[in-house]
Amino acid sequence: MLATTATQINCVTGTNGDSPTNITKTDIDKVVATLLGNSGHMFMDNIEGDLKFNTSPIRPSYIALAHTDLTTDLNNTQNFVSSSQYTNNSRVLDGEWGNVDNMRFLVSQFGSVAPNASALGNNVYNVFCCAKESYACVDQEGATPIFIYRPAVYSGPLAQNVTVGYKFAQVPRLLNDAWLANLRCTKLN
Repeated sequence: MLATTATQINCVTGTNGDSPTNITKTDIDKVVATLLGNSGHMFMDNIEGDLKFNTSPIRPSYIALAHTDLTTDLNNTQNFVSSSQYTNNSRVLDGEWGNVDNMRFLVSQFGSVAPNASALGNNVYNVFCCAKESYACVDQEGATPIFIYRPAVYSGPLAQNVTVGYKFAQVPRLLNDAWLANLRCTKLN
């Protein structure tokens, strides 16, 4: 559902020679400027600085959903602050890798990837940059998720087939397309 957003921004300031390029601070700044220009509200409040070694205050931020393959590139991005360097670790979200200025990155191995879609045939990674209330999941009233399992005895006359499935009434929905941007990039190496 997030991949259907109208706002797609290709990284163009990286150094890997591909199209789109690897992710850089300049590309992230462009997405932040786009979301700010569209009146998108930031998800996260600031994390104030403290007198602790090797920590950093964190600005109010949007959320970016990225693939785990991009962690090395994020580590090498200018102004990157690892989530372990936040002054208040109780404010770190599950899966949060770190922050670049006004963008906090959450990573997952289930992040969106378009295989062999770059100009040089490399994977293109979709980094979904979200403002508050840009999308939601609407659960249907009176419907509960159901996991269905039918052993072989009940699935066919010869008892050779097993049925497994699930049903749920839920609708993912873009609430405001202007508050969501797909930052498309490739890896540095």
